[in-house]
Amino acid sequence: MSIEARFNIAKGDFTLEVDFAIPESGITAIMGPSGCGKTTLLRIIAGLERSAKGYLKVGETIWQNGKRFVPTHKRSLGYVFQEASLFSHLNVEGNLKYGLKRVKHLEQTPSLDKAVDLLGIGHLLNRSVGQLSGGEKQRVAIARALALSPEILLMDEPLAALDSARKQEIIPYLESVNAELQIPVLYVSHSTDEVARLADHIVLIENGHIQARGEIAEMLTRLDLCFARDDDAAVYLDTVVASHDKQFGLSELKFPGGRLSIAAQHLDLGQAVRVRVAARDVSLTLEQQHNTSILNIFSVVIDEISEAQGAQQTVRMNANGVPILSRITSKSAALLNLKVGKPVYAQLKSVALV
Repeated sequence: MSIEARFNIAKGDFTLEVDFAIPESGITAIMGPSGCGKTTLLRIIAGLERSAKGYLKVGETIWQNGKRFVPTHKRSLGYVFQEASLFSHLNVEGNLKYGLKRVKHLEQTPSLDKAVDLLGIGHLLNRSVGQLSGGEKQRVAIARALALSPEILLMDEPLAALDSARKQEIIPYLESVNAELQIPVLYVSHSTDEVARLADHIVLIENGHIQARGEIAEMLTRLDLCFARDDDAAVYLDTVVASHDKQFGLSELKFPGGRLSIAAQHLDLGQAVRVRVAARDVSLTLEQQHNTSILNIFSVVIDEISEAQGAQQTVRMNANGVPILSRITSKSAALLNLKVGKPVYAQLKSVALV
């Protein structure tokens, strides 16, 4: 099931005009600066706002086209807001069952049970809302949305109101939802790290228009987009645990570009792991260094070099099909005579698990 959307809606002096399709499953992150139209887009898809010129097809069902407009209560969707918005007069189970009348009777119990299991809230069912932590409330809100057996899940900055510890509590559950449920998720967020851990695709909106969209690895390393230009620019590598070095307390991860050594982690062999490599932590050399403390050194080919911005440049490289970014000084780029197509060695000074 894919989603096709075309909308044009004016709100005062702001206009949202988008035309896109997203995959049939996985998490698509909607990103962009404040006021660019991210939340408005979700509200239009949910039917909470109406675009005079709009088309929306979810799977084989058209939710909006010309005069045809399926109202919100008849759309098979789940919506999770920034605030949990639970009903204080109902306990957790009551909140979860609220709205189930929209779901066919035979679908209710399996969907509800699976949502409770995926979000790990079985032990909370009899608690009142007032007894829940912020993270628990948001897990209940997500389970409530999933209990409706939605064809699409809309999430509007669901972790923004939580502190770092509560975010880390919920993210594994969101990963489970993505892995277990084959439904598309539209996920609005300002956090690149959060998106890099969860999302498969990114739609970047600016001033009410789609600036770019694509797979996350490509989007975060495009030198013409904001992500690679940011001071915290980084690549996120999908790796697999290959071995553990007990003598030196290291774990070795493999990816198409080679192998990475990181401080030992409690990870299973063969486990998939996503790691973050900041562009500022990658240095370049023309020859492979041997007498160095840096363990992670890879042969790469330069794909692109950003235009000089003051004293620094960003270099995008290809490590056997995997993009790597390096932030170096313009003087270093000149001294090394860096050019597109030139083979060099990337030295990764620091690697962090996402």
